[in-house]
Amino acid sequence: MQLSDFDYHLPEHLIAQFPPEVRGGSRLLHVAGATLEDRMFADLPHYLRAGDVLVFNDTRVIKARLFGQKESGGQVEALVERVLDTHRALAHIRASKSPKPGSRIIFNGDHAATMVERQGELFLLQFEEDTPVLDILEQAGQLPLPPYITHVPDDEDAKRYQTVYARDPGAVAAPTAGLHFTDDLLARLREMGVHTAFLTLHVGAGTFQPVRVENLAEHKMHHERYTIAPETVALLKRVREAGGRIIAVGTTSLRALEAASQHEFLGEPQGDTDIFITPGYQFRVVDRLVTNFHLPKSTLLMLVAAFAGFDTMRAAYAHAVAAEYRFFSYGDAMLLEKQSH
Repeated sequence: MQLSDFDYHLPEHLIAQFPPEVRGGSRLLHVAGATLEDRMFADLPHYLRAGDVLVFNDTRVIKARLFGQKESGGQVEALVERVLDTHRALAHIRASKSPKPGSRIIFNGDHAATMVERQGELFLLQFEEDTPVLDILEQAGQLPLPPYITHVPDDEDAKRYQTVYARDPGAVAAPTAGLHFTDDLLARLREMGVHTAFLTLHVGAGTFQPVRVENLAEHKMHHERYTIAPETVALLKRVREAGGRIIAVGTTSLRALEAASQHEFLGEPQGDTDIFITPGYQFRVVDRLVTNFHLPKSTLLMLVAAFAGFDTMRAAYAHAVAAEYRFFSYGDAMLLEKQSH
């Protein structure tokens, strides 16, 4: 398939710039083959039954954007892609001239880091103080809202661009399908006998990188690290054996589950994945997917087309545009049924 197959027209006013007034107050489009049903997200339990399991990504968004200057005076903006350990991080850097190995950068006036080396498009930074990198980011960093959200992050974003179950800091972008869930909805689902399970995949800035080749076979996916705890693996195996359905909340949960099952069911519960899911992919784990609406020509839109069917994806997106659903990170959601082959 070609990149142009995944283009669609999106009026700019449908790109959600702010979350809904109340968490969970978003719309839900149920997509089951040719059947498209307009609901509210609070109606999600209607589509679930006891014995099903929802799999959530419990990554926590970090304040990954830092502003500073080189000792020579040039302005620098860094977006931390991955915290490697207490004092080292890999980052994207924007500057008039890229820093050379050994050069120092002073962030926020008093946090110094040395650029050690380039690793592809990323720069390895060694922070000089005893304070851990994650603490420095919390003190001096800015929440990295997606590029299509135009306002400067504020206190409301700090709360709403984070899931209610976020636990493990390390993401540069939120697993946005999870933003719709409230503590009350999670409690209601558990009372119904629906299981909840958690994994961790730290979403990187690569999720926003455009596909730059027309022939999809030539596209190189970004890497993301995932971890699936033993208790989650055990629960999902029990659910599968009992005939329950595995519902991934978000494309990141789906990517982790499918990456872990390339050779056997959840046989690789942790690792670094660059899995690229396009139409024709055979899903091994996930039966249903809760997800937001994705950018034209994006790898996530290709994943949705692989899961629900290409023609189904085109029809669902055309319907969502016509019905004026809200798109992208702060937008509305879909519940997708896996296409039957």
